[in-house]
Amino acid sequence: MNVLNYHGGMATTRTTASGLAREAQKLFFEIGMEHRARVGAALSELGLTFSQAHALRLLDPDRPQPMSMLADRLFCDASNVTGIADRLETRGLLERRTGEGDRRVKTLTLTAPGVTLRERVLEIMAEPPAAIAALTPSDQRALRDILRRAVELSRASAQGTGTRA
Repeated sequence: MNVLNYHGGMATTRTTASGLAREAQKLFFEIGMEHRARVGAALSELGLTFSQAHALRLLDPDRPQPMSMLADRLFCDASNVTGIADRLETRGLLERRTGEGDRRVKTLTLTAPGVTLRERVLEIMAEPPAAIAALTPSDQRALRDILRRAVELSRASAQGTGTRA
């Protein structure tokens, strides 16, 4: 947001902190959407939707995860996870098992092919957007440091409210 100030008969504008944050978010969103399209095309070549790839990314190869926990981490309804799990299970990438101690709980476990594909998904998702990769190392370092501080603030805020960042 721009604020108009009058100093000695001359009008000047300054951008408020809120306006700067909004402008940064718009730019971040634009780069993110372009990057998501590139990542989506690469995932499509692997026969995965973005949701399926994100589920693979979130599943720990060493620890079965309840479907309800995956739904929470994907910020979606459990019924959506059922569809995602069905498609991944059909491809032999994960197995659905009964939870230990509670037969009502269904857990998801990656299979060996699922672990292998997950590693490729992690590589694809870790590739920086072209616009960020084109920045100088100094600018990349500065951006990384700023984003790290923002993530730390987000996590601290989420811990204080009991939500996940």
